[in-house]
Amino acid sequence: MPLTKVIFRENCLKKIKSSPQHNKIYRTFKVNLRLQKELKHVRNKKILFYFPLSFEADVTKTLKVMRKKCSVFLPFMQGESFKMVPFRLPLKQKKFGIFEAGNTIRNIKKIDIAIVPAVGVDGNLQRIGFGKGMYDRFFEKLRKKPYTIFTQSEFCYTNKFICDAHDVACDLLITPKIRISPMARVDKRK
Repeated sequence: MPLTKVIFRENCLKKIKSSPQHNKIYRTFKVNLRLQKELKHVRNKKILFYFPLSFEADVTKTLKVMRKKCSVFLPFMQGESFKMVPFRLPLKQKKFGIFEAGNTIRNIKKIDIAIVPAVGVDGNLQRIGFGKGMYDRFFEKLRKKPYTIFTQSEFCYTNKFICDAHDVACDLLITPKIRISPMARVDKRK
């Protein structure tokens, strides 16, 4: 049976949700370390982060660091997609258990960097998400594609090309153990 996006998503979700809890703090530390290394010289930029679900890569430490030197935004769900709102407390738990900042009348259309959670990634470094297509619709509305970094708490990758043309692709994939860029260079040391 050929690998499909649906089957791959199910396999990745099983892997992520069954990952051992005893080293979750270490995995979180490694993802944040790699992410902060990538963003070390970034200043005065607009960055879209996400507030993680329990099984996603927890990037809140990096979010707090970047908040001091950049404008940080979070997704605010609207219909089948979302808009960006400035990160500010308190966060409220909404649909799908996602924490969001309060709504704003500002209509932010440009970001420089997007940090996006990925369930899985295919051979084109395109994102397999939860199947709702929210990030795909959001990126479609942007005037210019931002530098996009996918994060994963557990490496879940296939070298097959199973995504659709409209699925978001990344410029960099960060997991606790490896870093992959579109050049297909895997660097375990960084």
